[in-house]
Amino acid sequence: MPRGLYVITDNSLGDLLLAAVEAALEGGAAIVQYRDKSGDHDRRLSEAHSLLALCRRYDRPLLINDDVDLALAIGADGVHLGRTDGSLAAARERLGPDAILGATCHDSLGYAAEAVQGGADYLAFGAMYPSATKPGAHRADPAILGLAKVRFGLPVVAIGGINTDNAPELLAAGADCLAVIHDIFGRPLPDIRARTAVYQQLFD
Repeated sequence: MPRGLYVITDNSLGDLLLAAVEAALEGGAAIVQYRDKSGDHDRRLSEAHSLLALCRRYDRPLLINDDVDLALAIGADGVHLGRTDGSLAAARERLGPDAILGATCHDSLGYAAEAVQGGADYLAFGAMYPSATKPGAHRADPAILGLAKVRFGLPVVAIGGINTDNAPELLAAGADCLAVIHDIFGRPLPDIRARTAVYQQLFD
């Protein structure tokens, strides 16, 4: 599990998806997650295949949000599962021992303990701040990041409302990765590479 900026794609990118992700990879993004909640199976399969090829060129892992079948179909590096998106243990059995499995833990060490038992490779906490993607999400105290690292010994990911102003607080609290959607992909295409590079400098 590489340390650094963890970018999550946004449905609003449309035809700019590949160009936007490549700009983020050029800027140094450490991990890419393909997140598309639509029911367009053929388009999702095509986009995921193209993203995997792109991530391979930059030697970065591609994770699929909430869809083990899609991850298997394209040979992705792993999946990220929410609380209602299926069993981590079942995903591990299907994807194999080398797959990266991430779990949403919201603001709960109890959820994190369940995820560890299920075979998670990293634990994601948030929303840390008000989130444009999930405006109704429960807020998590940044202190949970350090507590989880000590208790479970796994990488921890912070998500929700992150920008370059509040990112240092999360890194100081113990975040190994910062998962960002809007502050990267909500920008004009020419700005994505530079914005990603600013985040990556925080990890140096």
